[in-house]
Amino acid sequence: MIEYKHVYKSYKGSTINVIQDLNFKIADGELLVLVGESGCGKTTTMQMLNRLIEPTKGTIEINGEDISKIDPITLRKEIGYVIQNIGLFPHWTIAENIGTLLTLKKIPQDEITEKVKEYMDLVNLDFDEFAYRYPNQLSGGQQQRVGVARALINEPELILMDEPFSALDPITKEQLQDELLRLHEELNKTIIFVTHDIDEAIKLGDRIAVMQHGKIAQLDSAEEILKNPANEFVEKFVGTNRLWKTPEMLTAVDVMNENFPVIRADRSSAQAIESMKEHKTLILCVVEKIKGDHDKLLGLIGSNRLAGVKNNSIKIRDIMKKDFTAFPPTMSLAEIMSIRESKELMFSPVIDENEYLIGVITNTSILNVLSQIMPGKEDY
Repeated sequence: MIEYKHVYKSYKGSTINVIQDLNFKIADGELLVLVGESGCGKTTTMQMLNRLIEPTKGTIEINGEDISKIDPITLRKEIGYVIQNIGLFPHWTIAENIGTLLTLKKIPQDEITEKVKEYMDLVNLDFDEFAYRYPNQLSGGQQQRVGVARALINEPELILMDEPFSALDPITKEQLQDELLRLHEELNKTIIFVTHDIDEAIKLGDRIAVMQHGKIAQLDSAEEILKNPANEFVEKFVGTNRLWKTPEMLTAVDVMNENFPVIRADRSSAQAIESMKEHKTLILCVVEKIKGDHDKLLGLIGSNRLAGVKNNSIKIRDIMKKDFTAFPPTMSLAEIMSIRESKELMFSPVIDENEYLIGVITNTSILNVLSQIMPGKEDY
């Protein structure tokens, strides 16, 4: 557990705090992304963790221990650090660069070689092909993999990453982002990741801290920041159309229609037909009225089931469809659309944990939501 307690930072000769009253916690195994505009304080916030920058006031604790009481060199040896320009030693081989910390610890060379092989494999660099090359013989993406392996080989519980992929081309950047997510899931390390790219933050972060003028404007999950930005700055920084770029953030409750016709199970088929005509629909939700405004979903009745009914007084409960597919409100739109396509569903109820009906999803309700957040919707 990492905790910032009323942390400030100002520089000598200035009364302006570049970091202002930071108070937040980072859980063990969490990947926290610090994101914001240039000069907002995100790198300073991170570098105070390994004491490359000392806070002016306040306390930072790792596992309950005030890091100001720890020798800086000792502290840094226990924290992995990956930076944008990688910082590889140009006249050392790749194997020597990755094994730097182990060499400083005077680990026997045969053990270092085995560990280097292990961590090169972990970041998908073939030992036989790359170990004895030099940094200038590798691409930018390969060099960054070397930097990640070097940060991991000492097996630190905490890894700091300062815009490590920002100088890479889009394809390589995406590949390394995927690699980082794989490594995080596999190794369960605590990672603090700094970026100015909100798309990268959304993809990587368990939580995202959006920073503004040395403060955290919002610290939350990507989904919560996208749907409920804390203020105008966060909303503008994230972008009003960002949900369209990240449709996996949409859930059933976002695309359902809350205004839909229902009918009670004890009504007749004739009454169902009249209700369909009135509401201009071919399907009704069959419900049992519960206390208050709650309706418990019992089944569905469609015009096709009513078409063959000879006795118009027959009750809906006797002819309704009971084996319907309903979705929970938190299910992702991507999963919903996959299920709807596989089962050829046109009408999907949404029910809560009490089986209360709270909405219905149709192709129209989905398109209505997407059209509101899709750029250039007026062209469609």
